[in-house]
Amino acid sequence: MLEAIRLSKSYNGVPALTELNLKVDAGEIFCLLGANGAGKTTTINLFLGFLKPSDGSALVGGKDVQADPLAARRQVAYIPEQVMLYPSFSGLENLQYFSALGGHDYSPAQLRTFLFEAGLPEEAISRRVGGYSKGMRQKVGIAIALAKQARAILMDEPTSGLDPKASNEFSRLLEQVSKKGVCVLMATHDLFRAKEVGHRVGIMKHGRLVATLGTAEISHLDLERTYLDHMRD
Repeated sequence: MLEAIRLSKSYNGVPALTELNLKVDAGEIFCLLGANGAGKTTTINLFLGFLKPSDGSALVGGKDVQADPLAARRQVAYIPEQVMLYPSFSGLENLQYFSALGGHDYSPAQLRTFLFEAGLPEEAISRRVGGYSKGMRQKVGIAIALAKQARAILMDEPTSGLDPKASNEFSRLLEQVSKKGVCVLMATHDLFRAKEVGHRVGIMKHGRLVATLGTAEISHLDLERTYLDHMRD
């Protein structure tokens, strides 16, 4: 669903990402780990078409993001660290607005179903988003992705600032989304959450993918040791 082929990005000759080769299949959750400046956000932004690669290609559903940006973007949804919604709109009104922007005309009942699937409490659906917690805003973001019928969701530090309960709820929600065949590429610092929710994790350092691990094959301690070993090199 997502594929990077020798994907590279430099700024004024300084590499931010170097020859990334990566495939993320439908229904797979892939977590990118690494320190600040490792290349995680750059990777996300290249798949979104926010940046132009210096070399290589980013493909979404087989569509080159640079060659056919509209076809690629129609298949993806983006959930940043802070989900940007209209604070004076309710959760339902935000979902209706963003769905309409994507060319979808859903009934109020259908919109409510998306919000329920995303885990938003019924009492919050008609409340203004300005009073939502970060976790609730993220649930609206997931609902927008579901309504958009996105085949891939790209996330940048989605669990940052969440309390343990909200973070656990978010993980369970991602598992449900992946069961629908949606692939998830998530940049995160949270090793514990990456092990819990990810099918695979990739460790990035200085713009390179230095290790890829299947989470079913390693323990939390093994992942932490491997990560720290690469950070010390």
